[in-house]
Amino acid sequence: MSKNIITVSREFGSGGRAIGEAVAKRLNYQYYDKDIIAKVAKETGFSEEYVAKSGEYANSKNIFAYAFTGRDMNGMSIDDYVFNAQRKIILDIAEKGNCVIVGRCADYILRERDDVLNVFIIGEPEKKIERIKSMYSVSESEAKKLIKDTDKKRSINYNYYTDQIWGRNHNYAITLNSSILGMDKCIDIIEELAK
Repeated sequence: MSKNIITVSREFGSGGRAIGEAVAKRLNYQYYDKDIIAKVAKETGFSEEYVAKSGEYANSKNIFAYAFTGRDMNGMSIDDYVFNAQRKIILDIAEKGNCVIVGRCADYILRERDDVLNVFIIGEPEKKIERIKSMYSVSESEAKKLIKDTDKKRSINYNYYTDQIWGRNHNYAITLNSSILGMDKCIDIIEELAK
């Protein structure tokens, strides 16, 4: 069965976003990443900056911070509200088919569908550091800190909302190392698996 929905989860600095975008272009699929943020912001009334952070990143590097988050009388926090809006939008996008969705727990949200290919992109530390240094014009120590902090916050957010472990191979059809395989080979493999 062909996979007309591809989710791409990724380590920071692995090039997963660029790989996802290239796969979408090659397959002539819709590409969803930052436009999900805009849709969630429009639906919730929150700023795009807030949605970008709370929709994929924990507010803290400690999962217990969720226990101290303010909640309404239904037990919902603002972050829960954003996640639920994001979930609804991802489900709506999936109904249209032929798309690549980057991040935002899409692999988990769409876990019951048979037409989804869940991919996780990783990279070697030194390659990720070089990529982040180049992209953000930061020092090596700043790049290391950005990678560590970003992945930690992604992991906590994912673990909290999915009750699964971010990056665990059982959550994905395949994990690809972009540093070893190269970006083009990762794109080729995902394209082949989607057919």
